[in-house]
Amino acid sequence: MRTRAVPLRVLGIDPGLTRCGVGVVDVAPDRSARLVHVGVIRSDAGAPIEERLAVIAAGLRAIIDAHSPSVVAVERVFAQHNRQTVMGTAQASGIALLVAGERGLPAATHTPSEVKAAVTGYGAADKRQVQTMVARVLRLDELPQPADAADALALALCHAWRGGAPAAASGPLTPAQRAWHDAERLARR
Repeated sequence: MRTRAVPLRVLGIDPGLTRCGVGVVDVAPDRSARLVHVGVIRSDAGAPIEERLAVIAAGLRAIIDAHSPSVVAVERVFAQHNRQTVMGTAQASGIALLVAGERGLPAATHTPSEVKAAVTGYGAADKRQVQTMVARVLRLDELPQPADAADALALALCHAWRGGAPAAASGPLTPAQRAWHDAERLARR
């Protein structure tokens, strides 16, 4: 079985209208990762929706042009009590998927609990735990800020680990990767 010999470059996107987190990582076949880019695309909350979505689309296109990811991972919209927040998140998510499609990039969505389990080993981890593990995995001196940016990096890591080489080909899984793998196996039953 052949494994990929070069790192996989993943653009993770934590969609939001006011703050859209973006993170680009290179993940090697041995599942080690390196930070390429992290940031937040911001839109003015007082601007018309079409302008806000255009700002997000332009920001995503610029990041894709600058960093040439191989794949895009977007947080899957989940039900919240605030319908307005859900709508804005869904709209930003749609823009992210559209831009990936425009650029011919494969795209995948991952639930927040799937991402948390992949990165921390616990699907109900809090924001601080996610930030801490992302910083540890990427060997960062400080926690990635704001949380939207850390979430985008976690999405990218989750996608790379999920679609990466099998454990037998790349070495032993970390405890977080093993917990995620077990959760995935149980979910398929």
